[in-house]
Amino acid sequence: MSSPLKHPKGFAPMSCCWSTETMQKRLPFLAWLPNYTWYALKMDFIAGISVGLTVIPQALAYAEVAGLPPQYGLYSAFMGCFVYFFLGTSRDVTLGPTAIMSLLVSFYTFREPAYAVLLAFLSGCIQLGMGFLRLGFLLDFISCPVIKGFTSAAAITIGFGQIKNLLGLQHIPRQFFLQVYQTFHNIGETRVGDAVLGLVCMVLLLVLKLMRDHVPPVHPEMPPGVRLSHGLVWTATTARNALVVSFAALVAYSFEVTGYQPFVLTGKTPEGLPDPSIPPFSVATTNGTISFTQMVQGMGAGLAVVPLMGLLESIAVAKSFASQNNYRVDANQELLAIGLTNILGSLFSSYPVTGSFGRTAVNAQSGVCTPAGGLMTGALVLLSLDYLTSLFYYIPKSALAAVIIMAVAPLFDTKILGTLWRVKRLDLLPLCVTFLLCFWEVQYGILAGTLVSVVILHSVARPKIQVSEGPVLILQPSSGLHFPAIETLREMVLSRALETSPPRSVALDCTHIFSIDYTVVLGLGELLEDFHKRGATLALIGLQVPVLRVLLSADLKGVLYFSTLEEAEKYLKQEPGTQPYNISEDSVPEHKVALLKA
Repeated sequence: MSSPLKHPKGFAPMSCCWSTETMQKRLPFLAWLPNYTWYALKMDFIAGISVGLTVIPQALAYAEVAGLPPQYGLYSAFMGCFVYFFLGTSRDVTLGPTAIMSLLVSFYTFREPAYAVLLAFLSGCIQLGMGFLRLGFLLDFISCPVIKGFTSAAAITIGFGQIKNLLGLQHIPRQFFLQVYQTFHNIGETRVGDAVLGLVCMVLLLVLKLMRDHVPPVHPEMPPGVRLSHGLVWTATTARNALVVSFAALVAYSFEVTGYQPFVLTGKTPEGLPDPSIPPFSVATTNGTISFTQMVQGMGAGLAVVPLMGLLESIAVAKSFASQNNYRVDANQELLAIGLTNILGSLFSSYPVTGSFGRTAVNAQSGVCTPAGGLMTGALVLLSLDYLTSLFYYIPKSALAAVIIMAVAPLFDTKILGTLWRVKRLDLLPLCVTFLLCFWEVQYGILAGTLVSVVILHSVARPKIQVSEGPVLILQPSSGLHFPAIETLREMVLSRALETSPPRSVALDCTHIFSIDYTVVLGLGELLEDFHKRGATLALIGLQVPVLRVLLSADLKGVLYFSTLEEAEKYLKQEPGTQPYNISEDSVPEHKVALLKA
């Protein structure tokens, strides 16, 4: 599918003066907007509607996770759509409330809207400052096992936290261990209506998701009737959250008419958008006024955890989809976009937001071409606040709980333990420490998991790499290759080899690399995909036995390696007589097989 948006940092070749280039870097829409087409408008419109139908029910549900009234989810769902249009470097990413961010808000804001809004403002200021200071590299110090441990713990915490709504239980505390105890202690008070409706909604969501995953793509040669049926199925499965929540609300309304209500309902939602106002820097209570200083002290570690995890989640989403769709994102520009979104959103009572993986996937699958798709999503959210709030009254909380549980289930990675056991067992330590401590306090889990990363010298994250230019680009890291360094290596390869015309092959001299970890393995896998898509080759030279053992365990596809640099250069220059080794035990040289099996 063609798209006018090929390179999110420029979206089009740039040959103007330095000031124009800088403007396009800081305001990326200036580069792609002049080339905007009717086709892109059509695809962006479809994608914007699809994401809008997804975000409205999710926003209502995530507000519950954050411990806030439902309207605050909608207040948080529109600003990112408009800001990202101007500042975003990914055509796919959508900013808004997410399950993980909502969980963090619930931890640090005491279920008080004033604290949540102030946290959004302060988080935005921190994120904006990091963007201006170009501190995006700090995120490289958080390894993949730490992220996996946190997201898996968050999935369990969020999912189990919705069991009370799924079963219609009342007066269940929010602290995780007390919540588990009280849920099982009060299981006998389950409301049958809520439990049945919640389970039905979960089954419907699962069926629609499976249908969405197995719908074959539409081809122009298909008969019109078949294309129409495919389109209807695609629409229904993409908007499954809205459909299921609407179905549940209709069931609840039907009972309301009869005078009997077996469900716990969402209740009254205020109509319209609140008037813009500065964030609350103090709060009046019956016992006096809580000052700004006291509010900041109350939020404590949240002022570090929330902005950091918001950046990490959003940039991880952006980089994931950029890799899939052959473009690059600017991490520091993303910091500016997220920071400004949170600052401006706080003026309209938003709580902290970030990039949503689920809605970004919907955006990409809908064929979005530019960030303009977000304009339609934001407009839909605003229209729902003006015209649909009276209908939100009848949405059962068990239906929203089903939406949340199905949304967070994929966050729990069931395969990561086996993968790390095969690749590098030491990586299990930060994963397990982060996972277990996050059930106690999120900040302790993240801090413990990243402690080693924080004390790693900057030189490890930015290793010295010797570069030899030529028809084949030769890179030789002067020391080991560990998780903070893989982003540096990838950026160098992309800028010097894959973004040239034509793309160049690369020989990576691994002579001085004696160990790698799981994050590096993932990075190498992404680089191999990048090379394959651009028709170039990445060759590894002089692999040491421990590194070779890890690559064998990881089962990376398409890895070529050579014993010497001369062999690699001959092969990459397409000279006859040289064949590479593939990463499989059958093709490993005999002396290395003996060492591997020793």
